[in-house]
Amino acid sequence: MKPVCKKLVVVIGALVVAVSLAATANASCGDTPAAAFHRQAWEGPTFSAPGLVLVNEDNDPIVGLWHVTLTAQGNNPGPPNGTPIDNALVTWHSDGTEIMNSGRPPQDGQFCMGVWKRIGYLRYALNHFAWAGNDTTNAPSGIGNPAGPTHITETILLSPDGNHYVGTFTLDAYDTDGKSTAHIIGFIKATRITVNTSVKELM
Repeated sequence: MKPVCKKLVVVIGALVVAVSLAATANASCGDTPAAAFHRQAWEGPTFSAPGLVLVNEDNDPIVGLWHVTLTAQGNNPGPPNGTPIDNALVTWHSDGTEIMNSGRPPQDGQFCMGVWKRIGYLRYALNHFAWAGNDTTNAPSGIGNPAGPTHITETILLSPDGNHYVGTFTLDAYDTDGKSTAHIIGFIKATRITVNTSVKELM
Protein backbone atom coordinates (compact mmCIF):
# COMPACT_ATOMS: atom_id res chain seq x y z
CA MET A 1 0.00 0.00 0.00
CA LYS A 2 1.29 3.44 -0.93
CA PRO A 3 2.17 5.89 1.90
CA VAL A 4 -0.64 8.26 0.82
CA CYS A 5 -3.22 5.46 1.06
CA LYS A 6 -1.91 4.46 4.47
CA LYS A 7 -2.30 8.04 5.72
CA LEU A 8 -5.83 8.20 4.32
CA VAL A 9 -6.80 4.99 6.12
CA VAL A 10 -5.43 6.35 9.42
CA VAL A 11 -7.38 9.62 9.03
CA ILE A 12 -10.64 7.81 8.20
CA GLY A 13 -10.16 5.47 11.16
CA ALA A 14 -9.66 8.42 13.51
CA LEU A 15 -12.83 10.08 12.22
CA VAL A 16 -14.86 6.90 12.77
CA VAL A 17 -13.62 6.67 16.39
CA ALA A 18 -14.43 10.35 17.03
CA VAL A 19 -17.95 10.03 15.63
CA SER A 20 -18.56 6.90 17.71
CA LEU A 21 -17.46 8.65 20.90
CA ALA A 22 -19.68 11.66 20.18
CA ALA A 23 -22.70 9.41 19.59
CA THR A 24 -22.02 7.59 22.85
CA ALA A 25 -21.78 10.87 24.74
CA ASN A 26 -25.06 12.12 23.28
CA ALA A 27 -26.81 8.88 24.16
CA SER A 28 -25.71 9.14 27.79
CA CYS A 29 -27.20 12.65 28.05
CA GLY A 30 -30.54 12.05 26.40
CA ASP A 31 -31.43 8.39 26.13
CA THR A 32 -30.27 6.87 29.44
CA PRO A 33 -33.18 5.77 31.68
CA ALA A 34 -33.83 8.17 34.59
CA ALA A 35 -33.09 5.43 37.10
CA ALA A 36 -29.50 5.15 35.90
CA PHE A 37 -28.39 8.71 36.63
CA HIS A 38 -29.63 11.46 38.94
CA ARG A 39 -29.00 15.17 38.75
CA GLN A 40 -27.38 16.56 41.87
CA ALA A 41 -27.96 19.91 43.52
CA TRP A 42 -25.68 21.57 46.07
CA GLU A 43 -26.51 24.37 48.46
CA GLY A 44 -24.06 25.75 50.97
CA PRO A 45 -23.77 28.81 53.15
CA THR A 46 -27.25 29.21 54.70
CA PHE A 47 -27.14 25.84 56.47
CA SER A 48 -24.42 24.44 58.70
CA ALA A 49 -23.20 21.59 56.49
CA PRO A 50 -23.12 21.65 52.67
CA GLY A 51 -24.21 18.45 51.00
CA LEU A 52 -25.76 16.84 47.95
CA VAL A 53 -29.45 16.19 47.38
CA LEU A 54 -30.38 13.60 44.77
CA VAL A 55 -33.05 14.72 42.32
CA ASN A 56 -34.87 12.85 39.61
CA GLU A 57 -37.37 14.11 37.07
CA ASP A 58 -40.43 12.79 38.91
CA ASN A 59 -39.60 13.38 42.57
CA ASP A 60 -38.19 16.78 43.51
CA PRO A 61 -36.60 16.85 47.00
CA ILE A 62 -39.27 19.28 48.28
CA VAL A 63 -41.97 16.63 47.71
CA GLY A 64 -43.36 15.13 50.92
CA LEU A 65 -45.13 15.92 54.19
CA TRP A 66 -43.87 18.75 56.41
CA HIS A 67 -44.53 20.31 59.83
CA VAL A 68 -44.49 24.06 59.16
CA THR A 69 -44.69 27.15 61.38
CA LEU A 70 -45.32 30.71 60.19
CA THR A 71 -44.16 33.47 62.54
CA ALA A 72 -44.67 37.23 62.22
CA GLN A 73 -41.54 39.32 61.72
CA GLY A 74 -41.03 42.92 60.59
CA ASN A 75 -44.64 44.18 60.77
CA ASN A 76 -45.18 47.81 61.72
CA PRO A 77 -48.06 48.17 62.26
CA GLY A 78 -49.14 44.59 62.70
CA PRO A 79 -48.44 41.56 64.90
CA PRO A 80 -45.32 41.94 67.06
CA ASN A 81 -42.20 39.96 66.11
CA GLY A 82 -42.49 36.35 67.20
CA THR A 83 -46.30 36.16 67.00
CA PRO A 84 -47.37 32.68 65.78
CA ILE A 85 -49.42 32.97 62.59
CA ASP A 86 -49.91 29.28 61.83
CA ASN A 87 -48.76 25.81 62.87
CA ALA A 88 -49.62 23.45 60.04
CA LEU A 89 -49.08 20.19 58.20
CA VAL A 90 -48.17 20.79 54.56
CA THR A 91 -47.83 18.39 51.63
CA TRP A 92 -45.84 19.33 48.53
CA HIS A 93 -46.87 17.11 45.59
CA SER A 94 -44.71 16.08 42.64
CA ASP A 95 -47.20 17.61 40.17
CA GLY A 96 -46.46 21.14 41.44
CA THR A 97 -49.46 21.47 43.77
CA GLU A 98 -49.48 21.87 47.56
CA ILE A 99 -52.04 21.52 50.35
CA MET A 100 -51.97 22.83 53.92
CA ASN A 101 -53.86 21.49 56.94
CA SER A 102 -53.82 24.70 58.95
CA GLY A 103 -53.75 24.85 62.74
CA ARG A 104 -56.63 27.33 62.59
CA PRO A 105 -60.21 26.29 63.58
CA PRO A 106 -61.92 24.16 60.88
CA GLN A 107 -64.77 26.65 60.49
CA ASP A 108 -62.20 29.36 59.74
CA GLY A 109 -61.04 27.54 56.60
CA GLN A 110 -58.67 24.84 57.83
CA PHE A 111 -57.57 23.46 54.46
CA CYS A 112 -55.99 25.62 51.76
CA MET A 113 -54.07 24.91 48.58
CA GLY A 114 -51.31 26.27 46.37
CA VAL A 115 -48.96 25.73 43.47
CA TRP A 116 -45.16 25.74 43.51
CA LYS A 117 -42.15 25.81 41.24
CA ARG A 118 -38.40 25.47 41.72
CA ILE A 119 -36.62 28.79 41.13
CA GLY A 120 -33.03 27.67 41.73
CA TYR A 121 -30.93 25.01 43.43
CA LEU A 122 -32.98 24.01 46.51
CA ARG A 123 -35.05 27.21 46.16
CA TYR A 124 -38.81 27.31 45.64
CA ALA A 125 -41.68 29.75 45.21
CA LEU A 126 -45.20 28.98 46.46
CA ASN A 127 -48.47 30.71 45.56
CA HIS A 128 -51.14 29.66 48.06
CA PHE A 129 -54.84 30.44 48.69
CA ALA A 130 -57.22 29.90 51.59
CA TRP A 131 -60.64 30.18 50.01
CA ALA A 132 -63.31 31.79 52.20
CA GLY A 133 -64.31 30.30 55.58
CA ASN A 134 -65.61 32.12 58.65
CA ASP A 135 -64.22 34.82 60.90
CA THR A 136 -63.83 33.26 64.34
CA THR A 137 -62.12 36.28 65.93
CA ASN A 138 -65.25 37.25 67.85
CA ALA A 139 -66.72 33.77 68.01
CA PRO A 140 -63.97 31.45 69.31
CA SER A 141 -66.44 28.78 70.42
CA GLY A 142 -68.72 28.93 67.39
CA ILE A 143 -68.99 29.80 63.71
CA GLY A 144 -68.52 33.49 62.97
CA ASN A 145 -69.37 35.68 60.01
CA PRO A 146 -68.32 34.65 56.47
CA ALA A 147 -64.73 35.61 55.64
CA GLY A 148 -63.07 36.24 52.32
CA PRO A 149 -59.96 34.59 50.86
CA THR A 150 -56.40 34.76 52.13
CA HIS A 151 -53.41 34.86 49.77
CA ILE A 152 -50.03 33.58 50.97
CA THR A 153 -46.82 33.71 48.95
CA GLU A 154 -43.63 32.01 50.12
CA THR A 155 -39.99 31.84 49.10
CA ILE A 156 -38.32 28.68 50.39
CA LEU A 157 -34.75 27.39 50.81
CA LEU A 158 -34.41 23.63 51.32
CA SER A 159 -31.57 22.29 53.46
CA PRO A 160 -28.87 20.20 51.74
CA ASP A 161 -30.04 17.04 53.51
CA GLY A 162 -33.62 17.62 52.31
CA ASN A 163 -35.12 17.41 55.82
CA HIS A 164 -35.68 21.09 56.67
CA TYR A 165 -36.57 24.32 54.96
CA VAL A 166 -36.70 27.98 55.91
CA GLY A 167 -38.08 30.99 54.13
CA THR A 168 -40.24 34.09 54.19
CA PHE A 169 -43.95 34.61 53.63
CA THR A 170 -46.40 37.38 52.85
CA LEU A 171 -50.04 36.99 53.92
CA ASP A 172 -52.87 39.16 52.61
CA ALA A 173 -56.41 38.61 53.90
CA TYR A 174 -59.61 39.99 52.35
CA ASP A 175 -63.28 40.31 53.23
CA THR A 176 -66.06 38.90 51.07
CA ASP A 177 -66.05 42.09 48.97
CA GLY A 178 -62.33 41.78 48.22
CA LYS A 179 -61.29 44.59 50.58
CA SER A 180 -57.96 44.09 52.34
CA THR A 181 -58.31 43.24 56.03
CA ALA A 182 -54.75 42.20 56.96
CA HIS A 183 -51.20 42.26 55.62
CA ILE A 184 -48.60 40.19 57.51
CA ILE A 185 -45.02 39.24 56.70
CA GLY A 186 -42.72 36.86 58.51
CA PHE A 187 -40.53 33.78 58.41
CA ILE A 188 -41.16 30.07 57.91
CA LYS A 189 -39.53 27.01 59.45
CA ALA A 190 -40.31 23.43 58.45
CA THR A 191 -39.23 19.89 59.29
CA ARG A 192 -39.94 16.84 57.14
CA ILE A 193 -42.35 14.27 58.57
CA THR A 194 -41.24 10.67 58.08
CA VAL A 195 -42.69 7.23 58.87
CA ASN A 196 -40.90 7.46 62.24
CA THR A 197 -42.13 10.94 63.31
CA SER A 198 -44.08 10.95 66.59
CA VAL A 199 -46.79 13.31 67.83
CA LYS A 200 -44.41 14.49 70.55
CA GLU A 201 -41.99 15.76 67.91
CA LEU A 202 -44.74 17.90 66.36
CA MET A 203 -45.94 19.54 69.59
